[in-house]
Amino acid sequence: MKAAVLDGYNKNGSELAVRDMPMPEPAAGEVLVKVSAAGVNPLDNMIVRGEVKLIVPYRFPLVMGNELVGTVEKLGAGVSRFAVGDRVYGRMPLSKIGAFAEYAAVSTTALAKVPDCLSDEEAACVPLTALTALQSLELMGAKAGESIFISGGTGSLGAMAVPIAAGLGLKVATNGNGASEQRMLSLGASTFIDYRKQDYADVLHDVDYVLDTLGDRELEKEFSVLKPGGMLVSLRGLPNGEFAKRAGLAAWKRLGFRMVGGKYDKMAAKRGQSYRFVFVHEDGAGLESLPGILGERRIVASVDGVFELDQVNAAMGKVAAGGSKGKTILKIR
Repeated sequence: MKAAVLDGYNKNGSELAVRDMPMPEPAAGEVLVKVSAAGVNPLDNMIVRGEVKLIVPYRFPLVMGNELVGTVEKLGAGVSRFAVGDRVYGRMPLSKIGAFAEYAAVSTTALAKVPDCLSDEEAACVPLTALTALQSLELMGAKAGESIFISGGTGSLGAMAVPIAAGLGLKVATNGNGASEQRMLSLGASTFIDYRKQDYADVLHDVDYVLDTLGDRELEKEFSVLKPGGMLVSLRGLPNGEFAKRAGLAAWKRLGFRMVGGKYDKMAAKRGQSYRFVFVHEDGAGLESLPGILGERRIVASVDGVFELDQVNAAMGKVAAGGSKGKTILKIR
């Protein structure tokens, strides 16, 4: 089968090689998926640069890709949740990625059936962003009636996080380009702040939670809008000791992450707040829960560009350049 392969880390980025790889065979509890489309994410570039190797140490050659949609071709031993021909999607297990390929053997715990309303390309936009939102809100312990600020919510993550948070009964504030205001309000935001006209720090006060998508340059200001005792969950900051412990990492890694993420813990401690880092993991059951959480709101998936498998490096470069208005997709078949 054809696959996009990484042969080694390169801190400056490295092109993937598209070449023939052995056909995977589903083990017990896995299914063989014929991949139709795969999402390309900043995480893929982070893996290439070796930025997550302390969290997940990959071996080479590594078939790349973290989220996919496709059709079940073969069942491994003991599989009863899916049947051959089922259309499925999911975030690949952390320890066994490989979505940028014609076929992938995937644990059934990572997969869910694709809602009929989504095309393959739309479905490939969903798993990472939806699970990031779900797992962040779970980490917060967020409850109906509480408030949340989702920073920079007009991108592909916000298109999932805003309706999911609203579907759980939270009061949602977000910011971005004013051209997206009506779209974000229709997705469930109760407050939208046009960054060109207002600074969110002048508008928001004492929110219960912040979901950070912007990273280091905004974290101190994001803490300023959070109430005393509130929690900030970051996708773009640095892992801290709490994350390393929660992830079950080795003691020496816990020490290292405690030092690296310590500055954020100190920011939080000033007002009795807490800082958490999230690294999204596979969760088929979470994806299955989406329709129930969203209710009458439909899953909104925004496709910004579609590339063929042999154009994977162009797709990776597009994501690395930033400024996307939605998800970049690899069309596998």
